[in-house]
Amino acid sequence: MAPKDWLWVLLLGFGWGASFIFNAVLLREIGPLSVSFLRIALGAVTCWAWVFATGKKVPWKPVLAGQILILGVSNYAIPFAIYPVAQQFVTSGVAGIVNAMMPIMVVIVSHFWPGGERATLLRSFGILFGFAGIVVLTLPALASGAGSQAWAILFMLLAPICYAVAMNFLRRFRGIEPAVIAAMALTAGALAIAPVMLAVEGLPVIVTPEGWASLLGIGVALTGLSFIAMYALVGRVGATNASTVTFIAPVSAVLLGRLLLGDPVEPAHLFGMGLIFCGLLVIDGRLFRR
Repeated sequence: MAPKDWLWVLLLGFGWGASFIFNAVLLREIGPLSVSFLRIALGAVTCWAWVFATGKKVPWKPVLAGQILILGVSNYAIPFAIYPVAQQFVTSGVAGIVNAMMPIMVVIVSHFWPGGERATLLRSFGILFGFAGIVVLTLPALASGAGSQAWAILFMLLAPICYAVAMNFLRRFRGIEPAVIAAMALTAGALAIAPVMLAVEGLPVIVTPEGWASLLGIGVALTGLSFIAMYALVGRVGATNASTVTFIAPVSAVLLGRLLLGDPVEPAHLFGMGLIFCGLLVIDGRLFRR
């Protein structure tokens, strides 16, 4: 990759790690479902602004409505709600580490997906490394009797599974501009989670400057603009190279959580992150090809 592409990888990885910090700040004022809805809604508005400003073609086909709804729920509504719910019990850094399981879950789901890519022996070892990392992450909570933390970590695994389903489902949308897909799916995700949020938490109210700054950061910058930038990066360097952001986001989440929120960082967190990183390297396979 060119130096400018590496810069984008670093910026995106650092930003997506910071999203867990913004979640933690927003949870001081609003509920987790409200965090999810507001993030998705602002991301949708940002993406639509980009689509119309750049004159992208939008396919207004009724047959796409159901498919876009599935994508919006699996890629945005559910996972963006899972992390805030779990972050009521675990630190931002731990949430960022679990999020790094996404490529590993993609391998598992793709293996069983109709027409998907079958897992090789090497990738199977990568999966084992990833789950070993999750086991290590839960050990401090189990040892201290904090069962809620351990369950929160396991609950967060549903988010990477949702992402993996969405990544395979995206194959249906070939030929459509990625930014348009993101705008439509984010809109569908916001519409899907809105009634659930209103029924459970009511209208969200944010009153502090740091709350508004976190909302703008996670909604506009880290959802709308970041997805647009990521799609552009994939087009230039390919999905495999772009996936290296997965290594940066958890490190960013751990460091920012420690520096800004004072979150504790235990040896088990670092060891678990290391095991997941080993799994990602094995699944990527480039080191072995060399």
